Amino acid sequence: MKLLIVEDEPELLESMTAYLSLEEYTCETAATYAEALEKIELYAYDCILLDIMLPGGDGLSLLRELKVNRKAEGVLIISAKNRLEDKITGLQMGADDYLAKPFHLPELGARVAAIIRRKQFGGNSLLDYHEIQIDTQGRTVRVSGQSLVLTKKEYALLLYLVSNRNKVIPKSALAEHLWGDSMDLADNYDFIYTHVKNLRKKLLDGGARDYLQSIYGVGYKWTDKKI
Repeated sequence: MKLLIVEDEPELLESMTAYLSLEEYTCETAATYAEALEKIELYAYDCILLDIMLPGGDGLSLLRELKVNRKAEGVLIISAKNRLEDKITGLQMGADDYLAKPFHLPELGARVAAIIRRKQFGGNSLLDYHEIQIDTQGRTVRVSGQSLVLTKKEYALLLYLVSNRNKVIPKSALAEHLWGDSMDLADNYDFIYTHVKNLRKKLLDGGARDYLQSIYGVGYKWTDKKI
């Protein structure tokens, strides 16, 4: 799952990024209004953690921009403004949750997970696709009841594909989702093929049907329908 953390306090930004990365999220960051606006316009995220007071603008304007452009990202406002009126305003503008500073990092992580669970999995932590079951809370995968051992990237890849089933996913979107800003250093997407191949082999060896289709020159599609 890919997050954008918009926060101008360097120490807090660093601690949030470190904690959520340990929780196996792919984290991108922005410290100014302009930087955040550029990332929001260019990329898609599973959840955006949004500070209200930013150099160059305010987070509520970014939230308004998301809603005007009908972006589907979950939004968690994190702010030193803790008046009831501030919280109501943020939620009425479309934020999914509001967390006042200071906060404990485990609470931050729990709220992010809850937003993603509500928006993408109908509030459930278990995601079923025929014989495959993904436990998004325990980050485990079972095929016909038998545990399957996946690497972190393979698990993230499987979850992303199943969450976007029946859609053609370009290689660029897969790469950005799994590696975030690090993709700027890559020359090509060949490594995506390796991860897809390894994931497919593990699923097939584990007894799953082959739901992963390669779309020539574009990317991949997770589906139980034949092309």
